[in-house]
Amino acid sequence: MDGTLPAGARHDLTDEQWAILASLLEALLPVGPKPGRPRKWTLRQLVDGIRFRTRTGCPWRDVPERYGTWQSIYGLFRAWQLAGTWAAILTGLQALGAEAGSIEWVVSVDSTINRAHQHAAAPAAIPRPKPSRRSGSRPIMPSAAPAVACRPRCISPSSRDARRWPPR
Repeated sequence: MDGTLPAGARHDLTDEQWAILASLLEALLPVGPKPGRPRKWTLRQLVDGIRFRTRTGCPWRDVPERYGTWQSIYGLFRAWQLAGTWAAILTGLQALGAEAGSIEWVVSVDSTINRAHQHAAAPAAIPRPKPSRRSGSRPIMPSAAPAVACRPRCISPSSRDARRWPPR
């Protein structure tokens, strides 16, 4: 193949975009014959496959076959990630954009006030425990200890029948 492919999808790199990227890759990638088997998929197809995956967020196995096998696409992505090629591509593209005047390095800080919804606020007051029905007793505060059913310690056989535990 000569490296030019018909656009497989509307989001694939155009010939003009690929020419810019290919000029950057010539400086970044090693030149000359490589040992081993030649590539079955072109570099452009693999880069378009990586772009498809990062754009859609799909799993690597769901990248369409027109871009190559998912193993080849992921292998190129991971190798370039470990070698720092992606960072070098970004730096090179930013430098080209700055030279062309298409990038403005102006930082804009938005001072918009974001308010929470009224239901996101804390409750007006902390609910207090309800007093016991017994007169003169203090309200029982919940403790961090787990609730355990306690039995009375000393109950005579006659009073055991008269009072059931736990109360109903």
